[in-house]
Amino acid sequence: MNVDDYNDYCRSLPATHHVVQWGGSHVWKVGPKVFAIAGWNKAKYPGVTFKVSPMAYEILRDAPGLRPAPYLASRGMKWIQNYAEPGLSDDQLKEYLADSHLIISLGLTKKLQKELALNQDEECRRHTKKGPHTASLF
Repeated sequence: MNVDDYNDYCRSLPATHHVVQWGGSHVWKVGPKVFAIAGWNKAKYPGVTFKVSPMAYEILRDAPGLRPAPYLASRGMKWIQNYAEPGLSDDQLKEYLADSHLIISLGLTKKLQKELALNQDEECRRHTKKGPHTASLF
């Protein structure tokens, strides 16, 4: 996934906005909260960081091309970084970015979720009772 594809996909998710911060990282937020961070600073393979469920964290943390996200995971947060090959396919990465968006959006206040028109439909409420899915790895 290149920077344009990453930004286009994150932009397609509801109630998101983009900032460039932390030394040129492309940071995507839902409301005021970060759900994805990516850096293309002359690296051969971009580092894309996203929040995951506890189960997905256990599955992904030792997978080839993935690791607990520097800084975030060391503080007990469940964030993964896709940083090297083979890593995730573009489709798998999009699934995890969507899950990250959902996890973060569910942490917003109910009032803010309503203001941003997030998680309001019946299908979403059914999905969130089960929790975000763990995208298939391979």
